[in-house]
This record gives sequence, structure tokens and C-alpha cells, in this order.
Amino acid sequence: MNIYQLSKRLETVAEYIPKHSTVADIGSDHAYLPCYAVKKGLAKAAVAGEIAEGPFQSAKKQVQSSELEHLIDVRKGDGLEVIAKGEVDCIVIAGMGGSLIASILEAGKEKLPGVSRLILQPNVGSGQVREWLLKNGWEIVDEQILEEDAKIYEIIVAEKGDPYRPYDQLEAGILMGPILLKKKNDAFYQKWKHEYEKWGNILNQLNKAESPDKTVEKRTELMKKRNLVKEALGL
Repeated sequence: MNIYQLSKRLETVAEYIPKHSTVADIGSDHAYLPCYAVKKGLAKAAVAGEIAEGPFQSAKKQVQSSELEHLIDVRKGDGLEVIAKGEVDCIVIAGMGGSLIASILEAGKEKLPGVSRLILQPNVGSGQVREWLLKNGWEIVDEQILEEDAKIYEIIVAEKGDPYRPYDQLEAGILMGPILLKKKNDAFYQKWKHEYEKWGNILNQLNKAESPDKTVEKRTELMKKRNLVKEALGL
């Protein structure tokens, strides 16, 4: 992977960057995404944010070697503290857990006025991202689910608006994605069949537990999720 040839996951993320926007890539790693976005003319400028020293230095080197220092600012800091309010109009947070993405957005809420789009790619826990968006007035305008190197990734694109608009069934939508539920591509079926079977195995183990009364809450939650998936997949 380099700034001219991103992974399928990051290339799909990049497709959602609005033309001529100023984008912040939080947890930028090697800064491949902002370099690609600026080189391709998707973004006019970018901020690459990194909290760890190693990736921060890697991002700086990449931006320098790409001769993009005048357009991409590499900054070290935690989450959205690397940007000022009103400085960017698009924020990308990709390649983290959903709970971490939600906590970054929550901690940096005061930086979000003026941001027109969030592009979020949780590796796990996408439901926690959707719950945060729902509570904070962000409408999901598109979603993608794709497979790459035997892993399945979800991408959630949100803009300020009516957070309930994309949802027909709220619980199923939070779990599986309101737009992904309409698209239902191969990666969607693959992911949720796997989860359905995995939860079934966990339920079997819990049912055999010596103190079943202690696992009632967990079993109820798993059965509820399995029922939502069963209905969505037509199992």
C-alpha cells in the first residue's frame, strides 16, 4: 500500500471525501489516506492526526517525501484535539474499534460545529458508532460493507440531519446498519451468518453453565440479536 495505491478499505473511505474539502484523518498512521486524497484532488488540504510517536513520525516522513507539507499538516495529539473548531469540514476516523471512535467523537464534540461529514470505519462495534450518531443528531447518509484479506469492514458516512430518517427498524438498523440492511450484499450475508453461528455456540455454552441464573441477561441479549439477524437474513 502507498499513496497511489490504497487498500480497498481505505480507497472506499476516500471515495466519500467531499470534493475540495479540508479533511482531518484521525489516527492517520502513515498518512496514506490524506496524501492520496490531496494528490487525487479529492481534498484541497488535510490534517493528519496521530497520538503515538512512531506513527506520527511515519506520517511526517510520508508527507515530506510526497512533497505535500504545504497542504497536509501532521499533528500529534489525542483524537480531535489536533484540530481547531471550524478548521475542517470532513473528519475520517478509520481502523479503530467502534467504542473508541464513539469516545473520540464524544470527547471532541465542541470541534464538530462546521463539520459537514463524518466518515467512520469501525473494525468492530459498529453499533456503538450508530448509537452515538443517533444521540447526537447525525444522519447516516450511506454505508458500505466489504471484504478484504479475509476481513470484513463497515464504513459509515454521516451528516448533520434527521438521525432517524434511514431507520425502518431501529434495533436491527443499529446492529446491522440501516442502509446495509437495504443493500444486503455478499459481505453482509457472510458477516451476519458468521455472527449468528458464533452467538449460537456461545448460547449453547451458557445453557450448559452450572449457574444459568447468572447468565440470564447475556442469554437474553444474544437471543434478541440472533432473532434480528435471523429475520434480516431470512434464515
